[in-house]
Parts: sequence; structure tokens; C-alpha cells
Amino acid sequence: MSADIGIKKLQQRIDYKFRDPELLVLALSHRSCGAKNNERLEFLGDSILSLIVSDILYQKFADSREGDLSRMRSQIVRAESLAEVAKSLDLGSELLLGQGEMKSGGHRRESILGDTVEALIGAIYLDSNLDESRRCILSWFKHLLSIADETKTAKDAKTSLQEFLQQRGHALPQYRVIETGGEAHSRLFTVSCKIDLLDREFTATASSRRKAEQMVAEKFLATLEIDL
Repeated sequence: MSADIGIKKLQQRIDYKFRDPELLVLALSHRSCGAKNNERLEFLGDSILSLIVSDILYQKFADSREGDLSRMRSQIVRAESLAEVAKSLDLGSELLLGQGEMKSGGHRRESILGDTVEALIGAIYLDSNLDESRRCILSWFKHLLSIADETKTAKDAKTSLQEFLQQRGHALPQYRVIETGGEAHSRLFTVSCKIDLLDREFTATASSRRKAEQMVAEKFLATLEIDL
């Protein structure tokens, strides 16, 4: 299959045709490809996704409290949900990865898949406008948005871990940034955390401190076998 045919089929799957195809290529380019990658688009798309999902939930659940709205949004935009959307769009087969990531199965890695969804949202915004970004988000996240009311009492990973420890008289988790990397416009944050309940420490790296902290908390919850 030629590259042009592959791009055409991908645009059909995401239900958006780019005026500037180079933006699509950039959105699919992982940082392992080199300096020309999708991290800046991911930064932009993350903010756009949060804004649009917040607006949708605000309009849909007029009687819900701020805390419930925040928890619903966290469920929709968390890493696992983004990876689910990426898989539904079959983005893995279209990712542009460096040799190392290709060999290690980067096209299946949930963090890379989720970041690519955010980068695509950023690219669509730059290629068109906020309304088109909203239309695509409504389409891609349709299932997650439709069940938002079923998950409005769910908590994000950090909140769940904190409450679990508090209920058992343990000290709260202390997150700390142990390393930052990347360029000034596309930082990477490595966060570490240790809890007294487990004699081990977890770390995670993401494009924001908030994401890295959530990923670390999710690792603890998985080890403790606690569901969100």
C-alpha cells in the first residue's frame, strides 16, 4: 500500500481530511523519529481535549457538582481511555517511530498511542478550527462520553490512592520530580513516589507532571489490586 493510500484511509477512519497533510504526518511522528516530532502538537491537543470535554460535561450534566465533573473528565481523558480511542482508529499501524521503538513494539504502547490522539487533536485544530476539533472529539469519544454519567462517582488514580491510604492510617504519597528532559517547548517529567505500605518505589515519565503523577498512582493501584 502506498503512503498516499495509507493517509487517505487513515483520514477516512478519523473522519477528517487535512488541508495540510504535513500536519498529519507530524502528528504521527513520535519523538524517537528525531527533532521533528509530535510533542508540541500533543501539548496543544491535551489542552483542547480537556477544554472541549469539560464544556460537553458542563452542558450535559447541569446539576452535577464540580467534583463529579472533574472525576468524569478524568475518566474520559486518562491514558487508558486515550489508548482505547487510538485502537478504535487503528492508529498503531500508522505511527512513525524510530528504529528502537519499532523493535520494542512502540506501536502497541498505550502511552504512545494516547499521546498520538492528543497530537491529532492539536493538528486538526491548527488545520481548521475549534469546531472541527470538537466534532472529531465527539465522534472519537462517543462511547466514553455516553457512559460518563455511569462513571461520575469514579475517582482519578491519585485520589483513589490517597483515600485508600488515609482510610488505613498510612502516610500520604509524596510525589517528586526526579528528572526533566526534552526541549524547553516539549518537556518530559519523570516523577517518583514511594508509599510506606509497600517497600518499593515507582516512577513514570510523561509530557506533564500531572500525567506522570497519575501514571505512578495507577501503578500503585494495580499492585495493590484496587480498581478506580
